[in-house]
Amino acid sequence: MKRALQKRFEFMNANLRILTIRQILGMFCRKMIFSYASLYILAIGGGEAQIGVVNSLRPIAGLIMFPIAGYLTDRTGRVRLIALASYFSALTTLLYIFAPSWEWLALAALLQGIVVFQFPPLSAILADSMKPQNRGMGIATMSTLGTAFAMFSPYIAGIILEVQGVNSGMRLLYAFLALSQVISATLIIKYLKETAVIEKTKSKLNILVILKETYAGIPDLIRNMPRSIKALGILAGLGFIANGISSPFWVVYVTDIIELSSIEWGLILFLESVFKTVLTIPCGMISDRFSRTKTLFAAVLCSLVALPSLILAQTFLDVVIIRLGVGLAGALFLPSSTALMADYIPRDMRGRVMAAIGRGSVLVGATGGGTGGPGMGYLFTIPVMVASILGGLLYTLNPTYPWICMLGITIIQLLSLVFFIRDPEKAEG
Repeated sequence: MKRALQKRFEFMNANLRILTIRQILGMFCRKMIFSYASLYILAIGGGEAQIGVVNSLRPIAGLIMFPIAGYLTDRTGRVRLIALASYFSALTTLLYIFAPSWEWLALAALLQGIVVFQFPPLSAILADSMKPQNRGMGIATMSTLGTAFAMFSPYIAGIILEVQGVNSGMRLLYAFLALSQVISATLIIKYLKETAVIEKTKSKLNILVILKETYAGIPDLIRNMPRSIKALGILAGLGFIANGISSPFWVVYVTDIIELSSIEWGLILFLESVFKTVLTIPCGMISDRFSRTKTLFAAVLCSLVALPSLILAQTFLDVVIIRLGVGLAGALFLPSSTALMADYIPRDMRGRVMAAIGRGSVLVGATGGGTGGPGMGYLFTIPVMVASILGGLLYTLNPTYPWICMLGITIIQLLSLVFFIRDPEKAEG
């Protein structure tokens, strides 16, 4: 039995172990915060419209940093970029801890967006560290371990907020996040092994040259992408747009409209995490063994049913059932979409392509956040910013409008999948 387990998980090399530890720390702290971040904005003087504004500012830096990061990922050390981003992220988190008003949260979100330069190298080093036949299983395993530890986060955070109050409690949670970012950065710089072959050169990198070459190459990069890569990127991009509209308002809707407490919302997210954790590795195995495209289709179909159903919910049990459906969709979506994108893109182009259109993955039905990260490329930055602002305006007009918009977006995702996305005949190494 022990030997069989070792053989099953032999793909977990040193790099994947370090990246998994990093993901566990990050997911645990971020999930505590993102589940209640909108309440923090309300607690220090913001309103529903300001929630949309704050969430719209984070992606701005991606317009510049993502293409530069994609360029650097294929030409310089990936490990140093990832570690630098984590240290900088810890520094900017201090603004959240000491913010006197919602405007400071807006500034923090804007500065936090700079750290997106870690995502292309992170995506590339993750893809490089796995064999094609194990990518679905590898991604599912990392996601499962991260989710397993983070499943308690919303419930723990809910208790902290009930005891300390939203204002003081959120500051404490952000302090935990800053500490985890420092620890992660130190582990990365000490133990993560470089996967890119870096040619030594005496000439220094010129930022103006990088900007010129990066932006000048975008049209050709897009033009040369196969249709399936574009379609998968658009499918994931639509998911980020849907999250931009709705994700900050899940906690506001369930506490204000359905009148659940913070602890009840945390319990629901805990149950969803348990359900998703149990399913993610089997879903990754299904993706590897049968068809990534069919697994992805099942995920989007499940999303189509579960996500808009919130506007019909009236009780705690209703919300539990809806979030379990979202958990199933997420367990199916993440390993299949991420592995499919890695299968499509040649190794020497991964940094630039993933910087442009993302890793191919998105958090289905995110309950805070979900509008950035390694899954999103810079080409979707402006649409997601607009979506975040639109979400605040729509919620102000009618709390059900964001979820009605999500229904339309999910239908478009389903159609793009049916008509344009297929499993490749041969996966890229």
